[in-house]
Amino acid sequence: MTIIRLKYVHKFPGRNGKTRYYLRKPGHKQAKLPDPSSPDFYAEYLRLLNGDAPKIEVQKSKTIEGSLLDLIVQWKTSHKYKTIKQSTKQVYDRLLNRIAAMDCAQGAVKHMAPQNIRFIMRQYEEAGPTTANRILSILSMMLDYAIDIGWRDDNPAVGIKRLQIKSKGLHSWSDAEIEKYQSHWPTGTKQRLAFALLLYTGQRRSDVVRMRPEDVSGGSIKVTQQKTGAKLDIPIHPKLQAELNAWQDVGAGTFLATEYGKPFSVNGFYNNFSEWCQEAGLPKGCSPHGLRKAAARLLAEAGCTTHQIASITGHKTLSEVERYTRAVEQKRLAQEAMIKIE
Repeated sequence: MTIIRLKYVHKFPGRNGKTRYYLRKPGHKQAKLPDPSSPDFYAEYLRLLNGDAPKIEVQKSKTIEGSLLDLIVQWKTSHKYKTIKQSTKQVYDRLLNRIAAMDCAQGAVKHMAPQNIRFIMRQYEEAGPTTANRILSILSMMLDYAIDIGWRDDNPAVGIKRLQIKSKGLHSWSDAEIEKYQSHWPTGTKQRLAFALLLYTGQRRSDVVRMRPEDVSGGSIKVTQQKTGAKLDIPIHPKLQAELNAWQDVGAGTFLATEYGKPFSVNGFYNNFSEWCQEAGLPKGCSPHGLRKAAARLLAEAGCTTHQIASITGHKTLSEVERYTRAVEQKRLAQEAMIKIE
């Protein structure tokens, strides 16, 4: 028998033995669903899934004074919160909504202990250690603020260990994958231009979608990284120049535009690029960020130092860049060593 699992649908046994079904969409209140046998079930599921599920709103009028929920409200009016970049703020708000929906959010901040922090983290371990660690970071920032406003004398989040993330990170494109994509999408296509901007500037998709003709001057393209604020002046590689020469302006103001002639959003570009990779026959995992990593690898293989690579990618710390140079150096030394064996 085929079992179809719908995203965010959870079932719970009722007191009368009848199973109840709910949609538990992150950042939204739990919403009741009809029984799956009902002809209205799927239509109601789609309605709630596509945005009609009631959002969790953090309202001062519904909070207990001095509670964690109250602290969330207070912190969102602070200077620290207001200076956070908008893209980061959106991530924080989703996590704050999750915390606000928990029963423990009505507990008093002054009584919070490390075990309470760990309890909140544990609720999101299944979603991934990255989410749990982000929640730890947010709670720690808010509890620092609680000290500032006199609610506490200490921060119970200090000293709590972050969860280990057993991951090699996003996949770095291989030479074969790079060649396969280029073979499928010829020069002059939007797909090829997007690829060239990613690989030959080494930038994140959030920066690539904002690149404009006005940014090009004197054989270089100027970038102000959205994530870090770093200002870069990147020489244009001949292969990127060939794509820019073939580019046709559709009035979007940016090099990359949707089929409606509008600039791509960051997520919209990611979704389109994933589809282009699929059409080119590439495996899952070939992402825009994987081309940024591939750019760093190619620069290392060309003999560039960590500082030279960072001048292109804009990395503020060299630890990530050093991984590429070490790997390339190890490969070169191993090859030189092996040929010495008679």
